[in-house]
Amino acid sequence: MDWHPAFTIRRWGAAALIPDVNRWQRYIRDSLIETTIARDVLLLSRVDKPVLFRRLFELGCLYSGQILSYTKMLGQLQDAGNTTTLAHYLELLRGAGMLTGVSKFTGQSVRSRASSPKLQVFNTALMSAQSELPFDQAQADHEFWGRLTESAVGSHLLNAATAGICELFYWREDNHEVDFIVRAGRKITAIEVKSGRTGTAPSGMTAFSKTFRPTRKLLVGGDGLTVEEFVSQPVDHYL
Repeated sequence: MDWHPAFTIRRWGAAALIPDVNRWQRYIRDSLIETTIARDVLLLSRVDKPVLFRRLFELGCLYSGQILSYTKMLGQLQDAGNTTTLAHYLELLRGAGMLTGVSKFTGQSVRSRASSPKLQVFNTALMSAQSELPFDQAQADHEFWGRLTESAVGSHLLNAATAGICELFYWREDNHEVDFIVRAGRKITAIEVKSGRTGTAPSGMTAFSKTFRPTRKLLVGGDGLTVEEFVSQPVDHYL
């Protein structure tokens, strides 16, 4: 599940700290996040607005699992930057194995790159360490837990995409949405993530299937595979 050497391998040093949540969160923030941003990005790449860069990372963790236009990001960040700068900073964060913007699936690569990105962390520790919520409170917060669940599935897929195993997208048209679209060659797998029971088939999956006829459809969470079952298998198992 973990791939990028800049962050995801180093984070195993935090495993022994898990019983002490406050200490674990400080370790992730100070020893991993700050070190990666300061040494792996700011010292090696040109970043004209380092404060904006850091705020974008924090915003990306806060909104991981959600689609957010670059214009809306600028409004949230309250900075005199531009959308080109934000797109570039997201690429730097992707290169550091921290955060990326997943593109919309359209079947046309140019339109996909121009779409509003779906923010996605490479590792959910980046979200948990900055939420300052203990496990029981995080689980009781249905909105946060839903984003955490979706981001856990997304990080598994994203690390596989970064390793070249597949391509990763989301899909949205009108009021219909599918959380993740995974493409490998001509094979397309549509994945919907739910943190609670659904009872009915997601309408987004039905609409996507009519248009693109995916090779496989998966429901993770709810009445489908558990998140634990999903991430226990390599992504190519689902292709």
